[in-house]
Amino acid sequence: MTPDTGMDDNNPIKLLLVDDEPGYVSVLAKRMAKRNIDAVTATNGNEAIQTLRSIRFDCAVLDLKMEDMDGIEVLKIFKKMDPDMPVIMLTGHGSETAAREGVKFGAFDYLTKPCDLDDLIRIICDACKREAS
Repeated sequence: MTPDTGMDDNNPIKLLLVDDEPGYVSVLAKRMAKRNIDAVTATNGNEAIQTLRSIRFDCAVLDLKMEDMDGIEVLKIFKKMDPDMPVIMLTGHGSETAAREGVKFGAFDYLTKPCDLDDLIRIICDACKREAS
């Protein structure tokens, strides 16, 4: 068991990480890898949808504001493609209302950026435990 996540070392969480800031997703994916989370990154909504078509994920972390597609729009498509996959929304300061709207459309939870990595990992683990139940 990994103390940081409580997850089995032989069975890492498979995470789809979607944000239109390439540097942010790259650093976040590397930090998560150290905590037994295998993060696949996408830097726009269309790329995320294509990735979800070819890989099964335990969970997704989705930015609310992106250049090509709105995060709510991507969330709705994700929920049609894989209704059981938990999706956690990330939002910039000031758009918590939109993030709460995401929860109405099936998001598991939301966090405001910049978010604490430990908080994000805790929510990812909670979402994956609930999904596995």
